[in-house]
Amino acid sequence: MSDFPGWHGTTIIGVRKGGRVVIAGDGQVSVGQTVMKGTARKVRRLSPGGFDVVAGFAGSTADAFTLLERLEKKLEATPGQLARASVELAKDWRTDKYLQKLEAMLIVTDGTDLFVITGAGDVLEPEHDVAAIGSGGNYALAAARALMGTDMDGEAIARRAMSIAADICVYTNGNLTVEAIG
Repeated sequence: MSDFPGWHGTTIIGVRKGGRVVIAGDGQVSVGQTVMKGTARKVRRLSPGGFDVVAGFAGSTADAFTLLERLEKKLEATPGQLARASVELAKDWRTDKYLQKLEAMLIVTDGTDLFVITGAGDVLEPEHDVAAIGSGGNYALAAARALMGTDMDGEAIARRAMSIAADICVYTNGNLTVEAIG
């Protein structure tokens, strides 16, 4: 098992600008040096309790789906309270022996709040209204931060930042899924 090359791929970005939040994700999944799939959908819209939430994930797909299901349950228990549900998920993720083994990260938004949730128990609200995760996350983050002072709207910034990340990161492609809320 130590010879397994590992799964790589995914760049997810969240941009809050002009009263809207956009989450965009690429479609690439790679194993070692091989692109296994170029059209994966890693950004999802959830509607637990009648409140829309958009989530993007990086990491193991099965692990991410497990976390999204848990987040939906937390949101159903606390409708309209994304911050509370996110903190509860992060606490469970950090303390539960099963969840501790999950390898993924999430960016979530309800159109107002924007959070990065990690397995270390972090619920981070990004500075400068931009969050990015995944293999090309730092490239997308830098590009989006540079574009925030322009006249571009949040979706245009997210799309351009993802394009730049795809040009630099071999684990990121240009097949985007984009969801906006707010």
